[in-house]
Amino acid sequence: MPKKILMVVTNHGKITKDKPTGIWLSEFGEPFNEFNNHGFDVTVASPKGGKAPVDPGSVSEDEPQEILDTKPHLEDTVAIDTLSADSFDAIFLPGGHGTMFDFPDNQKLQELTRDMYEADKSVAAVCHGPAGLVGVKLTSGERLVKGKQINSFTDAEETDTTLDQYMPFLLESKLRELGANFIKKDNWAKHIEVDGNLITGQNPQSALVVSKELMNQLNEA
Repeated sequence: MPKKILMVVTNHGKITKDKPTGIWLSEFGEPFNEFNNHGFDVTVASPKGGKAPVDPGSVSEDEPQEILDTKPHLEDTVAIDTLSADSFDAIFLPGGHGTMFDFPDNQKLQELTRDMYEADKSVAAVCHGPAGLVGVKLTSGERLVKGKQINSFTDAEETDTTLDQYMPFLLESKLRELGANFIKKDNWAKHIEVDGNLITGQNPQSALVVSKELMNQLNEA
């Protein structure tokens, strides 16, 4: 039986009325292709289900065709309310600025992440995907990220995008505030952190490395 990976993507499509957002396509497409090419069973879900928007800024003229070919998998995602952690071996949270709005307070996402983490299943997130970790508390009541070696899109990278002024919070600052041991590299450097079954990547450049580490953990399990 192939191992099952749950990929949860954002449904949030606007930063402001005039600023569209959504998923950063490569952060979904690269891992999705990697998982499929290695025989994993992938379910694509979102907080509301249905269509998951792609950030138009993430689709450039030179975007590889194999990444563009993953867009149809975002047209009709499964609603996470219908899912159970028991059905999956790992959870992967791709980023995109949309996650900053609909991931942090989603209770079902918090439950799925907590249940998988406490069952020693792999929990992976990249770039803004760790926004899905900020609200997660373990059954002990302690924050999942507290004391963990972790990273995400950094405050400096957010300033680089000039979108920092529109964010509900800055992700690096929030993770530090929650007690995470936040480790970062230079802006846009490929970088991941692994703390047991928790895997996090800094930016879009890190998505493929995160997915490879996740597959390594699943193959060793």
